[in-house]
Amino acid sequence: MNLVELPPGTRVEISLLVVEIQSRGGDTPHTVLVLANAAGQIPSAPFWASEPSRLDGVTPGSVLRVSGTVSSYRRRPQLSVGRFSVVPPDQVDWESLLPSIGDRRPCWSMADQWRLQMDSPRLAAILELFFADPEFRTAFGDCPASTAGHHARLGGLLLHTVEVGRIALAMAELHPHGLDRDLLLTGALLHDIGKIEAYQWGGGFRVTVAGMALGHVMLGARMLEQRLAGMGPTGLTEIERQLLLHLLLSHHGRLEFGAPVAPMTLEAELLHLADNASARAASMAEALASSDLFGGESITLRPVWTLDRRRAWRGRSEWGRPPERETAAGHRGPAAVSHAAPWSGWPSSPVLQRERCESDRVADRSLAEHPEAPHRGG
Repeated sequence: MNLVELPPGTRVEISLLVVEIQSRGGDTPHTVLVLANAAGQIPSAPFWASEPSRLDGVTPGSVLRVSGTVSSYRRRPQLSVGRFSVVPPDQVDWESLLPSIGDRRPCWSMADQWRLQMDSPRLAAILELFFADPEFRTAFGDCPASTAGHHARLGGLLLHTVEVGRIALAMAELHPHGLDRDLLLTGALLHDIGKIEAYQWGGGFRVTVAGMALGHVMLGARMLEQRLAGMGPTGLTEIERQLLLHLLLSHHGRLEFGAPVAPMTLEAELLHLADNASARAASMAEALASSDLFGGESITLRPVWTLDRRRAWRGRSEWGRPPERETAAGHRGPAAVSHAAPWSGWPSSPVLQRERCESDRVADRSLAEHPEAPHRGG
């Protein structure tokens, strides 16, 4: 249920995540809660300073069971909160409160198929160290690919990983000579494993202390080294270890985008390009799906930080095709294109805007130096 789309006067009883608590001063001090579910965000009507005890025990990340009424202030929707109670953590359904990719099974099916079709026994064994571990699979299947940028959804990391693998394999068909397909695919599956230690996703998407201090690229390399150490004397040769680590360390392409080293092999170059293509295409698609960026216009009202502060344009044409007609390639005409998305309300929220640079580049440059830096790659 997207609350901002409901008409004023609609009564609701719903569980909502507290994304942010905004305390405001002035002549009439008050507090506003930024509340969210998987469909988007809505601010609460003010909690006045005369009733401070109402919010005792409420913190960012709390989940509230709210009874209230949708209202409007200066033509902007808000939720006038009547009664509410804090939901115990073990009773929270995060899939209903956070943006999510939904069913993970198609992505897992493809990822598992790739690793089971490996011709290289040692690369297959490395992937087994991670993807046969139930605890790792659970975390990898739930982790977002960023906290506020591309694929910022439960399961976003898994979806992004599969996209990177598909793009990398498509490019490999054009450059087959001298390319190790199994190594490229292993790099695609492992390139972002550090994000399961760099991010937390219970109570909202946040960067961990380890993510802030080291960044997901270094965390992923450390995770790989730790698992490789468990392989014993039958593990990798030194050159194999270096080739695999190079893929993880170079996948952001350039130092200023978080890569300790630049790509030096064909596999590393294709992995970097595939990673960037997945991240940037998703950022554009999600910007186009965000109704609040357009305000009824065909071009965004302001530059979009996830697009390097470019604007997005919903430019469409039928090109002579009848509306709703399906093409020979299986795609539908422009009249069938929808820019709606259940997570469209999240990227532009105030709290996530402040955290956007923490997503993947915290190890590259400080937030104080680059508070508006866009994301490059995944």
